[in-house]
Amino acid sequence: MHFSFTVKELVDILGGASLDGPDSIVVNDIASLETARQGDLSFLGNRKYKRAVAATNASVVLLPEEYSGAPKADQAYLRVSNPSLALALICERIERSNQPRRKPGVHPSAVVDGSAQIDAAAHVGPLCVIGERAKISAGSVLEGRVWIGRDVSIGEDCRIMPGVTVNDGCRLGDRVGLHAGAVIGSDGYGYETVDGKHKKVPQIGTVTIGDDVEIGANTTVDRARFRSTEIGSGTKIDNLVQIGHNVRIGRHCLIVSQTGISGSSTLEDHVVVGGQVGVAGHVTLGKGSMVGAKSAVDRDIDAGRKMRGVPVRPMMDAYRLIALHDRLPDLFKRVAKIEELLESKA
Repeated sequence: MHFSFTVKELVDILGGASLDGPDSIVVNDIASLETARQGDLSFLGNRKYKRAVAATNASVVLLPEEYSGAPKADQAYLRVSNPSLALALICERIERSNQPRRKPGVHPSAVVDGSAQIDAAAHVGPLCVIGERAKISAGSVLEGRVWIGRDVSIGEDCRIMPGVTVNDGCRLGDRVGLHAGAVIGSDGYGYETVDGKHKKVPQIGTVTIGDDVEIGANTTVDRARFRSTEIGSGTKIDNLVQIGHNVRIGRHCLIVSQTGISGSSTLEDHVVVGGQVGVAGHVTLGKGSMVGAKSAVDRDIDAGRKMRGVPVRPMMDAYRLIALHDRLPDLFKRVAKIEELLESKA
C-alpha cells in the first residue's frame, strides 16, 4: 500500500512520542530491522532483536521508552510505550487512506428483495443478493457476491468482503468485519442414528454476533440447533476456524487459525485459543484462560489457567512431558545396556 509520512506526521498519528532525531525525515515503506533500507519505518517489537537496532538502515525506528541508544545522523528514533501497538496505529491510518471509498447505493446487478431495508448510507456491491426482510444499516459495505439471507440484520459500519454468506435470521452488530468466503449460519452438524442410518436433526436456531467482531476468510459459524450460536463483542477469529452449533464465545476472545470448537461449548470472556486446537463439545473454557497450539481440549478449563497438550494439561506439565519425550531415545539405549549387562551376568 502506498503511503508517505514525515516523522512529525507519525508523532501526530501516535498522539505523541519521544523524538530523538530530525522530524523532517520521510518514510514510505515498512520493513524488519534486518531488511530495512533508507526511507523505511521499522520497530523493535521483540526484545530478542534489540541488537539489530544499532545496525539497521531504517530511517525511523519505533522503540520502547527505556531504549538507551542514539540514532545515526540520518535517523530518527520514536520512543513509545508499546512499539507494536504504535505500528498498528500507523498501519491503521495507512489502510484507511488506501481503502476504496465506496459510494452509498445499490449496484444495478444486485438482486434485492422488495421487502429488504437498505439504509441510504449503505453500499451494496455487484452481484449481491439481499433476501426478504433483511436489514442493512448505515455505513455498512457489502462487496461483490455477498449473499444475505432472509431476516438477516446487519448493523452499522460493517464491512463484508466478497463471497461471504450470511444465512437466514443471523444478526450482526456494529462494525463487524467478515473476510472473503466466511459463512455465517451454516447448518449445525447434528444427526441421530436410527436403524443404522443417520437422520439429520434440523438446525432451526440462528447466529448472533456482537459489535467490533472480526471473522477471518473461509471461517464458518454454524447456526444453533435452537436459540442462537453467540459471538461476543470485540472477539477476533482467524481464517479457517470452525465454530459449531450453540457455541457461546464471550467478549474479546482470540481464536487462531484451524481451530475447531464443537457444539454447545462455552468460551468465557478474554479466552485465547492457539492454532489447530480442537475443543470437544459441552466444555467450558473459563475467563482469561489460554490454550496452546495443537491442543485437544476434552475437559473444562478453570478461569485464568494456561493449558496445552493432547489431551490438554497445565502448560508447565506439558513442557515437562515434551522434555522427557526428547530424552526417550537415550533412555532406551541405557535400558538396553543394562539388559545386556544383566544377561551377561546371568
